[in-house]
Amino acid sequence: MKAILPAAGLGTRFLPATKASPKEMLPIVDKPLIQYAVEEAASCSINQFIIITGKHKRAIEDHFDTAYKLEDTLRKGGKEQLIKELSKLNSFEMAYIRQGEPRGLGHAISCAGPFIKDEAVAVILADDIIPPSEPLLREMIDLYAKVRKPIVALMRVPMSEISRYGVIAGEETEKGVYRITDLVEKPSEDKAPSDLAIIGRYILTPSVFKCLEGLPPGSGGEIQLTDALGKVLDTEDVYGILFEGTRYDAGSKIGFLKATIDFALKNHELAGEFSDFIASRVREK
Repeated sequence: MKAILPAAGLGTRFLPATKASPKEMLPIVDKPLIQYAVEEAASCSINQFIIITGKHKRAIEDHFDTAYKLEDTLRKGGKEQLIKELSKLNSFEMAYIRQGEPRGLGHAISCAGPFIKDEAVAVILADDIIPPSEPLLREMIDLYAKVRKPIVALMRVPMSEISRYGVIAGEETEKGVYRITDLVEKPSEDKAPSDLAIIGRYILTPSVFKCLEGLPPGSGGEIQLTDALGKVLDTEDVYGILFEGTRYDAGSKIGFLKATIDFALKNHELAGEFSDFIASRVREK
């Protein structure tokens, strides 16, 4: 299975930091957002990636390329562990497709359509961070192996936040697994069919790409993946798997800060000193 990583957005919520640098390259401690996504997929034996990029995204390609001069400098300094870490970055098969203009998640994913044959593909949104200890993507792949239908990741969210998400209605076929009966993109609180929101993990089949072809703009004037999944429902089932673990919406500033703090506190080199620093700041308050 391949994985698509959409990375063509403008990152406006992080301006001016993202004016000339990709949002996906913002670091959580010592790794950029997109590297966490790649490593999550790699833990599920995925090593082929299609990254959808746009203008000012060249840094993503450079990050996963070989850096001969840097590695030579590190080797001369005896920093073999760092060389080992860097060498992992160019061990994946990467293909890059440029989205000419930001026209929504659905359009970004459709750009990969000509390169996806009769196969399922994972989609990971890099600013939705799932810790490495959480097996969500593996569970989605396992469910796909059973049903051979599109799969979306779901999470219960407060109704006050529901208008930020695609939302589903469905019936629970087994614990934590839903057969979806309806999907609505960014509904108002009074029109949401449930509190089950779609988060940034998908397993898509060729039928989804067919439904993206010629799809008119939806919410926000953009091509919405949720709308394409709704069209799929006309001819086949779509399933959702409920995620009840930890997720960070690192596309928002507060989510990004929460992820940074939690990942720093789990880093054995930083945890002690950083924990003391946080505690001192709390006492000052």
